[in-house]
Amino acid sequence: MIRIIKKIQQVQWKVALAGLVLTLTFCCLYVIKPAYFQLLENKLYDVFISQTHKNLSDSRVTIVDIDEYSIQRFGQWPWPRYRVALLLKKIQAAGALVIGCDILFGEPDATSPSVLQKNLKQDLQLNMGFTGLPPKLMDNDQLFADVLGTGPFVLGYFFYFQKGDMRQRDSSTLPALKVSLVSGPGTGGPWDYLVSAQKVIPPLPILLDKAFGAGYMNAETDSDGVLRSVPLMIDFKGRIYPHLSLATLLAALKGQIPNPIVKMTSSGIESMKIGDTIVPLSRNGAMLINYKGPGFTYPFVPAARILEDEFNPGTLQGKVVFVGSSAAGLMDIRVSPLDDNFPGVEVNATIVDNILNQDFIHRPDWAPGLELILILAWGLISTLCIGWADARLTLPVALVLGGVVWYGGIWSLKEQQTWVSPFFPMLVLMANFSVLNFFKFWFSEKKKKFYRTAFSKYVSKAVVDQIIESPEKMSLEGEEKEMSIMFADIRNFSTMSESLTSTQVTMLLNDYFTPMTKSIIKHQGTLDKFIGDAVMCFWNAPLDVKNHQEKAVRAGFEMLNSLEALNKKFKEKFGIQIDIGIGIHSGRCRVGNMGTADLFDYTLIGDNVNLASRLEGLTKYYGVRLIVSQSMTGHLPATWLFQELDQVRVKGKIKPVGICTVFLPGKKNEAHLKTEIDAYEKALSLYKNQRFLDAEELFNALVLQYPHRKIHAIYRDRCTIFLKNPPEDGWDGVFTHTTK
Repeated sequence: MIRIIKKIQQVQWKVALAGLVLTLTFCCLYVIKPAYFQLLENKLYDVFISQTHKNLSDSRVTIVDIDEYSIQRFGQWPWPRYRVALLLKKIQAAGALVIGCDILFGEPDATSPSVLQKNLKQDLQLNMGFTGLPPKLMDNDQLFADVLGTGPFVLGYFFYFQKGDMRQRDSSTLPALKVSLVSGPGTGGPWDYLVSAQKVIPPLPILLDKAFGAGYMNAETDSDGVLRSVPLMIDFKGRIYPHLSLATLLAALKGQIPNPIVKMTSSGIESMKIGDTIVPLSRNGAMLINYKGPGFTYPFVPAARILEDEFNPGTLQGKVVFVGSSAAGLMDIRVSPLDDNFPGVEVNATIVDNILNQDFIHRPDWAPGLELILILAWGLISTLCIGWADARLTLPVALVLGGVVWYGGIWSLKEQQTWVSPFFPMLVLMANFSVLNFFKFWFSEKKKKFYRTAFSKYVSKAVVDQIIESPEKMSLEGEEKEMSIMFADIRNFSTMSESLTSTQVTMLLNDYFTPMTKSIIKHQGTLDKFIGDAVMCFWNAPLDVKNHQEKAVRAGFEMLNSLEALNKKFKEKFGIQIDIGIGIHSGRCRVGNMGTADLFDYTLIGDNVNLASRLEGLTKYYGVRLIVSQSMTGHLPATWLFQELDQVRVKGKIKPVGICTVFLPGKKNEAHLKTEIDAYEKALSLYKNQRFLDAEELFNALVLQYPHRKIHAIYRDRCTIFLKNPPEDGWDGVFTHTTK
């Protein structure tokens, strides 16, 4: 029984241990961040961005778009540089504050008249001249450079982040970003943390010399091709260079603010301060882009409209203007969390918008720590819930925990603009819910199997099934209830065993106890213990057993019936035969765990237990195999035959108890048995009325007629004694036994 209790308790701890292992595993996965999990977390970030973004773009940022319409109107790209110069001059004339070119001008313009002359001479040996062409228009690049020198134009260039065999370009004239550093001790320089470029395709030197500034246009996407963040600074050959968006914004603010201030900690870059605006950055200098919507959220003005003067100059007045292309053929299309066809030039516009409006998505230093705490908390809470709570609470608790972390993440991003990822807390929650419930089901099946195997050694299959279906009904804390108790003992076993070896005694007892136990369990009894050659068992615990008194007596009769086959076996095997006596009593007992805090057993105690033991001892005295107390007869079928044996005081008790033996109906000699019992009851009535002479005569006749029935001789001898020594006044007919 103790093993059963321990086994039950171990199931919850096994589930808890599995939950703890899962939780710690996901904590490790969170720290390591395998690529697949990072990909899934990024996708979840996209979902949250789609639910929280605001379609409110800053009107101070406008895009001049070399779109499909413009290419249709003015021919394929690349356009001659004079046309680009004309476009930029018209934008400047419209009052643009600054113009950032999201276009790479890395090669000389092949359409320049001077270049055409050179190529025709080199390839075809033709000398070509131009009549009426002003000298300034002979070189488109020089013309373009002259225009760049008239206003706040910012050019773009392209960084390569992987080493290759690309021809090295001259980058000595690239304008580096001038920053001030704020750092603590032992932090190192920003280049220790920044993304490092390997090579660069810069603008033509003639253009770069005239431009107000320059910045790199490209940024590496995440592994799924989505652009979620952009490094505002990159390290190249030990110097820091700005992104085109940052370079353009700084050009617009030139003279109004000091150099940007980069704040660093021991873990990397923390932020960049531009004027009064603090831009939160990741440790490698990247800024999460707070997208305002899908593509074309910002004002787009087709380049053809500007070249044809078919636009409202007020749309560019005082604006930060980016010149780029949304035409599919020009390959400047990105994938954003909100759009699979997002114009690359609009990324620059979004970054400038974020900085101008201080509208950032924050990823503070404490966010990873909070996420790790949530993983632990959600993992442990779900483990405790699944391990110990009622199964009906498991799903609601899981839904509540999932809802809290999900909508908490949405609230944090929407209201606080802080990204706290619910991915791993939800992942550990789902893993615990699925895996632990599977474990719990598996352990439950094993527990049921263990119940059936272990309890079937003590109780019947019907009781085992009840325990499995309703384990809460099985109280192991102890309770007082009506019980039926049986003691069965082999008569004179000590004497018989003297002729057997210890091995033979063990074999005989095993052969005897096996069918006896089966009979007890078959009738829903609970085996308490073996006491030498005796068996103690009871009914109506640990679960209620209907008609337990009847089931106890039926078990007793089955045990007696099995003796005939057993004795044939014992006669052949050991040369002896056995007989048993069975005492059964019904009354209130205390049942539960009895013993010490370290060692206990599931058993029952009480005065009624002792009485049942005494009844078994009286079977030999009265010459019967089975004795039940009269308290049980009212619970047994009326069709059964009862023979009152006596009113007795057993050893150790003062209060008398009526005892009787029972005969099951349906036997061949049932009519003769009824005749005998009727005659016996008539003689017993005379005995109780102190008519000892008449009673002696009837009992003597019964002894002569039924010499094998010891009870008749007992009462005949008592009548003889009382005839010689009449009982005292007030005699109640109770016989006191002074031995067990």
